[in-house]
Amino acid sequence: MSNVTTNPAASAALTVLRGINKDLGVVQQQVSSGYRIKTASDDPTYWSMATTMRSDQSSLSTISDALGLGSSKVDTASTAMDSVVSLLTQIQSKLVSAKEPGTDKNAVNADIQQLKNQLQSVTQSASFSGENWLYNTAEQPNTQQSVISNFTRGAGGQVSLTTIGYDSSKTLMIDTVNPQRGLLTMNVDASTFDTSGSGTARNYYLLTADGGSAPSGGAEIAISGSTTDAQLTDMINVTNSLLKSATSADSTLGLMKSNINDQSDYVSKLTDTIKSSVGDLVDTNMEEAAVRQSSLQTAQQMGVQSLSIANSMASKILIILQSK
Repeated sequence: MSNVTTNPAASAALTVLRGINKDLGVVQQQVSSGYRIKTASDDPTYWSMATTMRSDQSSLSTISDALGLGSSKVDTASTAMDSVVSLLTQIQSKLVSAKEPGTDKNAVNADIQQLKNQLQSVTQSASFSGENWLYNTAEQPNTQQSVISNFTRGAGGQVSLTTIGYDSSKTLMIDTVNPQRGLLTMNVDASTFDTSGSGTARNYYLLTADGGSAPSGGAEIAISGSTTDAQLTDMINVTNSLLKSATSADSTLGLMKSNINDQSDYVSKLTDTIKSSVGDLVDTNMEEAAVRQSSLQTAQQMGVQSLSIANSMASKILIILQSK
């Protein structure tokens, strides 16, 4: 039964319309922001999980930058080591050619000195971000290099970092403070390659560092017209030993570079996975939200019409009463 002062139908329609408007407001906010769960009040559990995962994603981004910096350092050192290996190979070839009868040893020595100058230039220029793994001028060089490669989060939420380490003393080619620390400036005993068993100490070094001193008790690898075949053999053996050590160091750098590249790929994929997981937790499903928004808008229109009909019924009753 309708009542002039109290309209139950209008009240019911208004209540339904309020609920529809509330739901429509939520959906419109989700569509405009792109988030199904934007604040902790929306869903404390999922919001907390998503926030932690976003923190991990930010940390991985920093680690990716660190890997990029480390990769650049290794690339710089590796490129320089490639040149060192090539120059040592050429020096060895020059020494071998000097053993040919009739060879102008002074001319060959001039070529060798040019190659040594190139070694000086290559090692000095192998610097990136203030670090040079091939050339040292410090009293105590820092030879323990490391690159942050990843982080792990424990069950209690604690974070620990993992690193890729490298002993750059293996690639230290020239040392201006202590020649024995640099591969190209250190004394090498040629008698260790002598199968005659004489045991006579014959120390040779390849070059003297610019601004540094030569190692004591050694002779520089340099030839002249008076250089004997035995001395040339010693120089060739020593140079070959240096070449093997430089090649090994270059290979180690290549392995570290490969490890960094693999880790960079892993971090990139892990970042994408975390981003996708966060989206599954809190992002709005736009297709579903669009359908729901459309249906709520339709329901809203129907609610407004229902409220209008309920109100018009009371008006018609008043007209009937007034006509009596």
